[in-house]
Amino acid sequence: MSKLSKLLMAIASIILIGFLGKALILDEAVKGYLVTFFFVGSGLALLRLMINAMIGKMKGKHILVKIGFFAVLLGLGIPFQSWFRTEVIFSMSKAFIVPSISVMVASVVLMTIVYGIIGKHIQAARVEKLQLN
Repeated sequence: MSKLSKLLMAIASIILIGFLGKALILDEAVKGYLVTFFFVGSGLALLRLMINAMIGKMKGKHILVKIGFFAVLLGLGIPFQSWFRTEVIFSMSKAFIVPSISVMVASVVLMTIVYGIIGKHIQAARVEKLQLN
């Protein structure tokens, strides 16, 4: 793991622990949103890794397959992003927006690195198992 990954993990962990700890200790109303936005960020991290892997598999495919892939991706992503922004974020109390978005961004960064490390370990185990057979 690189120094940059370790630094980003440390910063993201401090942000997460800080916001979640403060909300839980002081029993703030935002704590439910923070937990929800942590899991949203974790899901976005998985989605990011999955899309990156799928884009990597696009090499050598026909141009129509690539255009179709991105059309479906945008066709699903843009309406969801619009709904999330208008119905979830803009309906929240203004005091909840900054902590919630901060936790979501920090969890995307942290969990992308964590899921990446887990994926590398799983892939290494598969390669080792194939070499033994």
